[in-house]
Amino acid sequence: MRHTLRLLDANANRAREAMRVMEDTARFLLEDARLSKDLKQLRHDLAATLRPLHRLGFELYRNTPGDIGTAIGTPAEQVRGSTRQVIVAAGKRLTEALRCLEEYCKIDHRDVAAQVERLRYRAYEMDRRLHERIGSEIRGQWRLCVIVTESLCQGHDWFDVARAAAEAGADCIQLREKQVSDQQLLDRANRLLDVVPAGPPPFIILNDRPDVALLSASHGVHLGQSDLPPQRVRRLLGAQMLIGVSTHSLGESRRAVAAGADYCGVGAIFPTATKRRTPSGLKYLREFLAAHPHQPHLAIGGITSENISQVIDAGARGVAVSSVVCGAKKPSAVVGKLLRAIPPVKDSPMGGPNRRR
Repeated sequence: MRHTLRLLDANANRAREAMRVMEDTARFLLEDARLSKDLKQLRHDLAATLRPLHRLGFELYRNTPGDIGTAIGTPAEQVRGSTRQVIVAAGKRLTEALRCLEEYCKIDHRDVAAQVERLRYRAYEMDRRLHERIGSEIRGQWRLCVIVTESLCQGHDWFDVARAAAEAGADCIQLREKQVSDQQLLDRANRLLDVVPAGPPPFIILNDRPDVALLSASHGVHLGQSDLPPQRVRRLLGAQMLIGVSTHSLGESRRAVAAGADYCGVGAIFPTATKRRTPSGLKYLREFLAAHPHQPHLAIGGITSENISQVIDAGARGVAVSSVVCGAKKPSAVVGKLLRAIPPVKDSPMGGPNRRR
């Protein structure tokens, strides 16, 4: 009996500690009020469920100094490389502890065991929601994304523009082509992935096409408001690939962030020839940054070397451009000028910039 009570006490502590890690991740890093509230409720429901056991005084049988398990560990337990690794460990610890509680409560406390079983199923769903919300394990803040479209590349081959942008320091290249066949798009994506400039290679993102992104082993996909839902795309791409979402209002940005978008396009900031939408302007950019201070983002729409200072002064940490680079006589020179206006990226609570696979 004494050893069983020690076991129940240890697993109750493990479960509560794991729940707190998950809850605080949702609260402080994700700033997700609903998920934080649901995790807090799960923690309180566990406390209520275990109240009959606490009346037995199982804490009195705790023997931390004499516990042989405190001296047993593995090197992996001491290292967490990302926020995702933290929540993976917490989720596993939670469900394992609940299962152990459930099994041993079946001996003398079957009503408690049944309640713990229901909590375990809720924990699986909470774990899923947290993983969905946390996004990709390689998410980070870029400084400059160059969107390459062949029709905008005046006087240059599209690939030469992409290579010049990468060599000049652009840390993301987005391939946006709506007029080529699926096979051509796949071939272009594969070709882009072979771009290896002197510095770190850029991320390669495909516009609108998660299927081609997956087939080409690109780093992710960018979705518009009328494209597939980010949650569904995440189930296709998994945690290893990035998902970006275009947003034009706070309502759209809140939905994108809640759906686990790894970064948001924010705009259009200025009028642009590639989009007929009325610009959201610097006002929306400021609203976005106030509402989502830690969310990776790219201000987009009509940004040039002449007006980029307004965007940076408004607080943007990264920008996306297209025609100003694709249509330039010397794309690399334009990229260099834009980058000189963008401050270096600092690490964010969700992980450092440009985390690679």
